[in-house]
Formats: sequence, structure tokens, C-alpha cells
Amino acid sequence: MPEESEAERSEHVDDVGMSGGSPDNNTGNSEHVDDVGMSGGSPDRKQLWHGRFAGGPSEALQQLNDSLPFDQRMFREDIAGSRAHVTMLESVGILAAAERDGILSALDVVEEEIASGTFEWAASDEDIHTAVERRTTELEPAGAKMHTGRSRNDQVATDVRLWTLQAIDEITDLVRALQWTLLSQAEAAGDAYLPGYTHLQQAQPVALAHHLLAHGWMLNRDVDRLADARRRTDVSVLGAGALAGSSLPLDPSISQKELGFSGLFDNSLDAVADRDFVADTLYALTMIGVHLSRIGEELIIWASTEFGFVTLDDAFSTGSSMMPQKKNPDIAELARGKGGRLIGNLTGFLASVKGLPLTYNKDMQEDKEPLFDAVDTVRLTLLALDGMISTTTFNTERMAEQANSPYAAATDLAEYLVANGMAFRDAHAVVGEHVRHALEGQGTLVDLVSADERLGEEAAAILQPGVSVTRRTTHGGGSPEAVAAQLERFRTAIS
Repeated sequence: MPEESEAERSEHVDDVGMSGGSPDNNTGNSEHVDDVGMSGGSPDRKQLWHGRFAGGPSEALQQLNDSLPFDQRMFREDIAGSRAHVTMLESVGILAAAERDGILSALDVVEEEIASGTFEWAASDEDIHTAVERRTTELEPAGAKMHTGRSRNDQVATDVRLWTLQAIDEITDLVRALQWTLLSQAEAAGDAYLPGYTHLQQAQPVALAHHLLAHGWMLNRDVDRLADARRRTDVSVLGAGALAGSSLPLDPSISQKELGFSGLFDNSLDAVADRDFVADTLYALTMIGVHLSRIGEELIIWASTEFGFVTLDDAFSTGSSMMPQKKNPDIAELARGKGGRLIGNLTGFLASVKGLPLTYNKDMQEDKEPLFDAVDTVRLTLLALDGMISTTTFNTERMAEQANSPYAAATDLAEYLVANGMAFRDAHAVVGEHVRHALEGQGTLVDLVSADERLGEEAAAILQPGVSVTRRTTHGGGSPEAVAAQLERFRTAIS
């Protein structure tokens, strides 16, 4: 793309119809190069910089350099940027009104052709910018003026920003949808409770709604991160040129307004070199993936025979090719696995840009594939996991059975003693001793507590099934009253 095009291969070639000639058949493989050799290159293929070079590119350069297989998915953004740029050029007197109108009409045709799959890709189309400009000029000769005052450096940065804004909005909507699903299941859970865990060991009973909302609040931070990334992405850089602006009387604020960006770049060097917004978005997406992985891990555990806390719907489960009895939580496992993929996208991108001098370097072409892949991965994982959770049956009797162990109320016993004037460390030791004696077979915990004059029958009642979970009434706690208030706060937060 920029300055000298784009590069790489990608599995994300979709979003654009291929019936008019697939870019895979026109870029990045040995068939499309039409006898382009390693040294001379085809005289039929002219790069945008062909005037400076006596011959065409080698096949190796061409294959490494071309980016059309993956950047074509930004065709709408590229055309939108071209429309804004052409409108600006006419506003400042560089284009005549008739030229502007002709180019805009041609761009409409190009957009329709690509969207419908009738676009005829050419061997010279090394990236989406080249393809759009070539076809526009074929339809309207004034299209040759379309690149006036513009570089592929500020052009691609604009395209990626526009694409990222749309992607952030889409992912935000999907995260919100999952939050509503969690809220729905939390409300349906009523007073159901289950063991809470630390170190994957049973700790204290908690309301099922409380547990589900914990994941909902994690996702709420993800929405905040997406919004923050969106704010920094929402800056127009069209008009920065290759790196230093232009001697022509350009007005970048016109392009900004045409494209709907909230802000305008302040420094042309930074505008061209900035990919912070890609890193911000990748980080936000990676954190979503990490949170979805944690949800997936819990569903995997809960669906196991040993736990039996949930029953997964057949539509969101798979079976075994060998063992007829199996029902596997593949969606949850894939959600867990995709987290590693997203971490790889983020770290790979950061490694690519960490040492780049100002301004544009071809390394920056490595921003799109990890970004596209991360968006695609998170989108699909959110959709699948949302469907899985919305159709899950929670086996609340099994949960309660596991949460009703008297040992799970040990902290409540210690707090009972604290409420009656004992220091917490002393109370902890008293209860711990009773737990040890019970585990050693010296009596049940209930009997031992009842016989202790410091505790007695009143304290022993705390050990009865379902009592402990009602006692944690503090803000954000797990009692029915605290959870009811939390449900309202969560509903407000996601509305």
C-alpha cells in the first residue's frame, strides 16, 4: 500500500466478490505475473513509480509487495476517502466541478462493481488503492487527477482508521449483546447459588447471578477500552501527504468533515507514522479474547461430569467420532484457544513497529492482517459464545448441593465471633481448629460449633444449607439484596 504499495498474503480475502477476476489470480502468485522474471519484470505492468525505474519489479518483489489479497476488504473505505479528497480538491480550485462530478460518478460504479463481484481485477492492481484509481480513470479520464496532493501513506492510514472505527462499533454491539445475555441468565437464576472458588478450591457460596454478573462487569471494561481506542482512532490524517504535506492549497479540514472524523491531525510526520490506534484496538480486542477465554474455561469445567453445573444445548456442542456418549464444549474450548491467537496478533504487531524511524516504512503494512484477523476472531467468538450461554441450562440443584458444605461457611463463623468482640485473627484460629478436628473425625463441624460456648447453637445455624450466601450484604456482595441492587446497576451500565 503506502508509498510503495502493500504486501503479504491473507486468508481473509472475503467481503469482496470474486466473479470478475480474483485478486488471488492477479496478485501474489506466479500465474499472474505474465512472464515477469526475477530481474526484468513485465513491460505490461506499470507501478505508480514506473517513471523512476527502467524495468518492472521482480517476481519475488511483486509477490512480497502486493497486498490486494487482504487489503481489498477496505474497498468501501478507500472509495470514501477518495470521494472526500476529490470533493476537497474541487473546493480549493484544483479540480473543476465537472471533473469532480465525473470522478464521483466513476467511484460509484467502481464501488458497485467490487461489491457485486463484477470488478475486473488487473495484474497491475498491487493494492486496493491502485485498483480503485485504475478503474476510476478507465471510466473517467479526470480520475488521473484524483491522487493530486495525496500519497498512499496518508491514504492507507485513512482507510485503516475508517475500517477500524466501523469494526470497533460492530464489536462493541456484540459485546453488549453478550452482556444482555448474561443479565438475562442472571435474572432467571433467582436465588440459586453455587460454590465460589479460589485456587479452584471451594471457598464461599455465592449467588449464581452474582457469578454471571462478574463476567458481565469484565466485559463492561472491554467496552470502555473499545471506546477509548475509538476516540484515538477518530482522527483524520488525509492531507498529510507522503510525510510533509503539500505545496498545493489543500484544506484537510474539508476531507475531515466529509469523512465524519472528530479530529484532525496536527503533525504530518506523526499522522503518517502513527499506528498507535491499531495497537490500542488490538489490545482492546485481546482483552476481550482473554475474558471470553475465562468464560470458556468455566463453562468447560462446569459442563464436566465431575461438576455437572450446566447442561449445554445440542446446537452448541459437538460429539465424538468414536465415543457415542460424549458431548463436548467445543465452543468454550475454542474461545479459550482463540485468546492465544489474539495475544499473538498483538505482540507480533508491536514487534513489527517497535523500532521504526519516522515516517512511513513498509513494515507498517503488517498492521492490517493482525487487525483484520483479531476483529474476525473476536466477532465470531462473541457470536458463538453468546449463543452457547443463552441456551445453557444451569443445574441449580447440583450447584446448591456442592455449595451446602458446612465448611463453606467457616468465614461466616469467624465473622460471627468478630461481631461479638473477638479479634479476627483469634476468631480465624478458633474456627480453623474446629475445622481441623472435624476433618480428623472428632465430630461434625455443626456439633463442634454447637458445643463451643463462644459459638453455640446460634452460630451453628449459620452452617445450615443456604444460610451463608444470604449473609454477605455489603455493596457488591453476593446476598440476594446486594445482588438485586447490582442487577439494577448493571442494567443501567449497559443500557
